[in-house]
Amino acid sequence: MMSHEERAEFLRGIAAGIRERAEDIGQIWPRESGALYLIARYGSESIAGGFDYYADLAKTFPFEERAQPSMGEFGLLVREPVGVVGAIIPWNAPIGLLTYKLAPALLAGCTVVLKSSPEAPGEAYVVAEIAESLGLPAGVLNVVTADREVSELLVRDQRVDKITFTGSTAAGRRIASICGERIARCTLELGGKSAAVILDDMDLGEAAATLAGAECALSGQVCSSLTRIIVNRNRHDEFVDALASAFSHVRVGDPFDPATQMGPLVSARQRDRVEGYIAAGREQGATLTTGGGRPKDLERGYYVEPTVFANVDNSSTIAQEEIFGPVLAVIPADDEDQAVSIANDSIFGLNASVFTRDVDRARQVARRLRSGTVGHNAFHTDFGIAFGGFKQSGIGREGGTEGLLPFLETKTVILEGPPAEYR
Repeated sequence: MMSHEERAEFLRGIAAGIRERAEDIGQIWPRESGALYLIARYGSESIAGGFDYYADLAKTFPFEERAQPSMGEFGLLVREPVGVVGAIIPWNAPIGLLTYKLAPALLAGCTVVLKSSPEAPGEAYVVAEIAESLGLPAGVLNVVTADREVSELLVRDQRVDKITFTGSTAAGRRIASICGERIARCTLELGGKSAAVILDDMDLGEAAATLAGAECALSGQVCSSLTRIIVNRNRHDEFVDALASAFSHVRVGDPFDPATQMGPLVSARQRDRVEGYIAAGREQGATLTTGGGRPKDLERGYYVEPTVFANVDNSSTIAQEEIFGPVLAVIPADDEDQAVSIANDSIFGLNASVFTRDVDRARQVARRLRSGTVGHNAFHTDFGIAFGGFKQSGIGREGGTEGLLPFLETKTVILEGPPAEYR
């Protein structure tokens, strides 16, 4: 059995391999999911840093520590690998999402079956090639590309001790129910309909520019996107004008063009889904202020215009369901209390942000929001601390030391005296 330090060397090797193959990732990711080349190519450094982070934990994390027993003479709290892990990743950001499943699992001492999406298998195979080149023992990392029917076989397999899944809440419910039948461990990072709460002291133009820019990432195909924007009713129209202006000037096009700010959606099916939600927004009485169609100068590709709806009712479809595309809904509120209430009126609780000049006020509002992450004047998700959701946005956390714990089982050992290394 390898020590944690020996496993850490493999993690560092994978990190180095990702840096060496940054150009491959830069070529694959835009072709599969529509990510901008510049993000795909130069984001590899932060992705590699995730493997380095867990490698560093080999020396600092308490995999075994002394504990004072209530009976007996000497106690140990031991954290051991959970076993075989089934890691299921989606198509929107495979290389980043697999990092925070694979790295902690390998450090813990687990073996992994990594299941990638048929729409975007490339990055997982790159990592498999890197692992093989390092001499990672056979069977430690196994990569397979499969659809949902085959994925369910992985979830049901009694030999798989834990499932870690990133994807839709609908699929997460199914996985949780299957894991519940056999009491398998599971971590679920699911959907979101995240709120940005704009308080009355915030510059509206600055907030609009920040939110429009954040929504360009992966063409809005991000579970933690801030797509519900709640603003005081007496500033609603002014903010909508600023947001519509900022979003309408986003340059949509070829993800390999350095001037492009937003690329295409992943597939025709996804574009149809987004267009269906835009139609629902119109039918249910929201005001379309910009976008709503396909870019007129792009005859090929799965493109959708950056879209803003105003005067959105929080109970409407476009305010309650995850669209996974560049569609923003602006919701008016009478005051701060109602804004917080609206933000929390969702089955989801993945991400949020508070826009205000007052740090103390931001903290106070953040504590009232039922969300796994709350940012301040920005779109934030931090895998260096912990990432995950409240309510139907998931179970468990990924990233940081919190993201290592789900791959470990806790064992209490009580002895009649201290073993040699503790004497």
